[in-house]
Amino acid sequence: MDERKVLTSYVMRIRESLIRAGVRQVVVSPGSRSTPLAYAFADSDKVRVHRQTDERSAAFCGLGMAKATGEPVAVLCTSGTAASNYMPAITEAKYARVPLIILTADRPHELREVGAPQAIDQPGMYGRMVKYSADFPVPEDRVESLEYIGRHVQRAVSVATDAPAGPVHLNVPFREPLLIDFGAEDPGLSFRSVRRGTMIPDPEMVRWFTETASAAKRGLIIAGELPPDFDKEAFWKFVRSLGWPVLADPLSGLRSGKFAESEDLCIDQYDAVLKNERFKQEMAPDTVIRFGPQPVSKPLTLFLNANRPDVYIVVDESPAFRDPHHLATDHLQCAPDMLLGIRAENPPSGYAALWTEANRIAAEETRRAVMEGTDEGAMAGVLFADIPDGSDLFASSSMPIRDVDTYFLNTGRDIGIFANRGVNGIDGVVSTAFGVQAARKRPAYLLIGDLAMLHDMNGLISSRFGETDLTILVMNNDGGGIFSYLPQAGAGRYFEELFGTPTGLKFKSLAEMYGCQYDAVDSADGLRQSLLQPKQTSVRIIEAFSDRQVNLNEHRKLWQAVGERLDAEWNR
Repeated sequence: MDERKVLTSYVMRIRESLIRAGVRQVVVSPGSRSTPLAYAFADSDKVRVHRQTDERSAAFCGLGMAKATGEPVAVLCTSGTAASNYMPAITEAKYARVPLIILTADRPHELREVGAPQAIDQPGMYGRMVKYSADFPVPEDRVESLEYIGRHVQRAVSVATDAPAGPVHLNVPFREPLLIDFGAEDPGLSFRSVRRGTMIPDPEMVRWFTETASAAKRGLIIAGELPPDFDKEAFWKFVRSLGWPVLADPLSGLRSGKFAESEDLCIDQYDAVLKNERFKQEMAPDTVIRFGPQPVSKPLTLFLNANRPDVYIVVDESPAFRDPHHLATDHLQCAPDMLLGIRAENPPSGYAALWTEANRIAAEETRRAVMEGTDEGAMAGVLFADIPDGSDLFASSSMPIRDVDTYFLNTGRDIGIFANRGVNGIDGVVSTAFGVQAARKRPAYLLIGDLAMLHDMNGLISSRFGETDLTILVMNNDGGGIFSYLPQAGAGRYFEELFGTPTGLKFKSLAEMYGCQYDAVDSADGLRQSLLQPKQTSVRIIEAFSDRQVNLNEHRKLWQAVGERLDAEWNR
């Protein structure tokens, strides 16, 4: 067999093994050494190829697709520093439990560590950030090599999707020439599939869980980020049987599209009410059940740390503990959906009623703040109220996700909410939002700060390579607004130079460069008017100018108003 046929057979084996393992999306960045695999993917109608010239943005785009679907997504790049640029997204994928399949093309073994161009030490380069890695042999006409490749591709995808999900790395060396034959037939893989069962709780776990839930007097459910296929209908039936309030992080997906009979138990204002000292002291739970990771809210964390419930159950498919504050007393390792059929049938609880009333009060004050406010929070609230049914929202870390937590109120609309909270970084946010939109194929909205936008301006190139529908609201307060809430702000000295980091930059020229519709606003009313205007391009950028100090003052004003209302209720 000649070299071209050997190479073609080799890359077809990789492609078809990935497809059999469930990979349907691949993000490809241009480069010479990755040519054979890039051609193989492009020559298939079973996988969709997305293009992104910047490898860092490409990996985050793939991350967004995998996050939105829960399915494995592959990203492909050439050798050298191109592969190094994948690291930030790989790190997020590890800690956010996202199945990302990293394919790095490489020089053949004889060109490594000898001064060859674009050749770095790629095998194992991602270290403990990936769950599995393999350095493939160079293409050769040997049955053993081809069988090895087919099995290890499927093994890698299986590891990536097994709990806890995460990234895997396949390093693939190629010798020149790099061209393949198009239209080659399926290689006829002998290894067909990996099949896994569901992790089901045993009868003893069910008995203990039911008895523990039934015995609770002050039970609380905490819902962190949940997978896109989480059974919300079964969850709310489970909640109604318990009669417990649910503190629903926005990333849980439980604040939208829920069933009306459960609305009183969905607590979306816990971050605000838990800033009230009296409420924190009076509302200590004796039993907590948590699904998903710990929510973003710091007041919730402080509340739990101060009260430390007697029973704190974490439900998780993975044996890896997500318990950063060492609160858990019991870890139930099973598929969360498998516990939702349990019925405790608890009577109505006065404890739950207090949470419901406090939530109602805080929601009233939050709506008032949105109607009357002049800050970023008010503008965020306007955006959330305007997002149409059947859309998605992506929030950057720092202030945007916190404003989602505060100002995104329970709604019957179907709105998916996403963010990169694995390591809470602000890099790759634009690209991840594009990835979510590409996977979900629904109108998407991105709430982002000016510094995070600067971090990933290259992500806008996605709009040049495929259809998309994204509206970006950039909160431009000329710096890092989150630091105004931290102790550093009180020190005064060096604060602006080291933390505020004002740049004086605006994004109108960026919008023009990428052909995006652009609007500039400086008030909540201005944003309302802007959002009423029809969208004319696939990507729309609305730049909202704000003041960090005003933003801080308005947030504190809201929290004070909520606290005063709650104090008045306690004293009645």
